[in-house]
Amino acid sequence: MHDTVALPASVTTRFLKDGRTVYLVGTAHVSRQSVDDVRATIAALKPDAVCVELCPARHSAMTQQDNWRRMNIFRVIREKKAAFLLAQLVLSSFYRRIGDQLGVQPGAEMLEAVRQCEQTGAALVLADRAIDITLKRVWAALSLWNKIKMTAHLLAGIFVTETIDARLVEDMKNKDQLESILATFTGAFPDIKRRLIDERDAVLARNIGGAPGRSIVAVVGAGHVPGILRNLEASGSVEGFLELPPRSRTGALLQWAVPIGFAGLIVCGFFKGGVDHSVESIYIWAAVTGALAALGAAAALAHPLTILACFVGAPITTLHPLIAVGWVGGLVQAWVQTPTVADLENLPESIATFKGFWHNPACRVLLVVALANIGGSLGMIVSGGLIFARSM
Repeated sequence: MHDTVALPASVTTRFLKDGRTVYLVGTAHVSRQSVDDVRATIAALKPDAVCVELCPARHSAMTQQDNWRRMNIFRVIREKKAAFLLAQLVLSSFYRRIGDQLGVQPGAEMLEAVRQCEQTGAALVLADRAIDITLKRVWAALSLWNKIKMTAHLLAGIFVTETIDARLVEDMKNKDQLESILATFTGAFPDIKRRLIDERDAVLARNIGGAPGRSIVAVVGAGHVPGILRNLEASGSVEGFLELPPRSRTGALLQWAVPIGFAGLIVCGFFKGGVDHSVESIYIWAAVTGALAALGAAAALAHPLTILACFVGAPITTLHPLIAVGWVGGLVQAWVQTPTVADLENLPESIATFKGFWHNPACRVLLVVALANIGGSLGMIVSGGLIFARSM
């Protein structure tokens, strides 16, 4: 029956060996045409199940408008999730600005699929991997240099103001063009492509293939379609892709190498110039790490007490492998200027503009964490170099 139904050009049909049929709707995430394609496909097929490229957390964020209201900013910092939340907000900001220019809500095609499920009675399957696992696996795969580059890319996303033509977004639905874009992306960050795209292709395919019923519609980004088709009936396990990455031994060693190296330099300085030399080295460490961490907090327009806390805390936290100056600054900022319920509710609107991003108290807390940490890390490198030069 479904074989004779006229479907949009964005739909790819795959007949599985067990007699079930999967219809993949390849979408652009800020495309009015994609919304229409999703609506038309589900209306024509009336499938047993609809799979969407969402995890429970992203589904909740998109469908529950009061989700931000319940966020506990203190818990976010204590659980070391501030950087990941900031990354999500930056990416959301980028998509929202595109959506504002095109008149389409980011993820509108996913929301349309959810609405169609409610109207038709089809089973809804949240087929994507949890976003926190994805971000942590991506981050863990990066070298130190690539982490710096990726941070710069994310922060630069706040400043993006270019007008994006609707036709360009629709052109990106062409598989060849999109795959060529991903190929360029892979050249810059090959590990990201594997963990951000390839692993999720396998997870999406496993969850789509396991959806209930004989007729299944899956709404996914067009870039995932080729990978899902390759993995739909693959026999390999995806359990390893659903685990948090193991802690890097190198990273753990580096954390302890800083305090040990600092102590070694102080001892070397003592043998070279006595107590005065060692004390001066300690002053250099304190002044440089404190000043640059405070500068990072100031760049986030932090409260004066927060800037002072970063200045005082940086010399200690940069030597402690389990504490970061940004966490200290973020907690102080959240204490002296606690985001209100209205601030949290306004997060989706605030991140749409550079001014809003910088002035929303909740965003500012996250920026303090990120920029103070960057400043403290730079201070550690600069002061360590100065102390090394004068101690050798």
